[in-house]
Amino acid sequence: MKLRLYKPADLETLVEIDRACFPPGISYSAQELKRFITHVRSRTWVAEHGGKIVGFLVAEEERQKVGHIITIDVRESQRRSGVGTALMDRAEEWAIDSSLKLMYLETSEHNNAAQKFYAARGYAKVEEIPDYYRKGLAAWVMVKWLT
Repeated sequence: MKLRLYKPADLETLVEIDRACFPPGISYSAQELKRFITHVRSRTWVAEHGGKIVGFLVAEEERQKVGHIITIDVRESQRRSGVGTALMDRAEEWAIDSSLKLMYLETSEHNNAAQKFYAARGYAKVEEIPDYYRKGLAAWVMVKWLT
């Protein structure tokens, strides 16, 4: 597997992966995803295996030295193969190199696998946001201190 930075030609594939990972109403539109990826304070890493994109992660630097993982998406066939770990490692390395104090993300209250994955990496649940994804579907904010 190889990690690299996003290229504009990747957008269509990243939208396809996001739609496969999240249901309608939660997955991003092409315009939303492009806006997140191209924001001046964002970084997007793409994971490739066998010449095909198998996952990606979008993160941004916010004020007060805070990093936000906007999304991490891995094709179902590649889950539990180290893709997510490699993407998270790279994002956290970037955050540390950028002197960020912490990283945070949101994950569905029902996504126990993701919650366990993030907790094993040192992320802790700090706040539940009701109706974050849609009415009746809350998110957990999970935070990892980097310093």
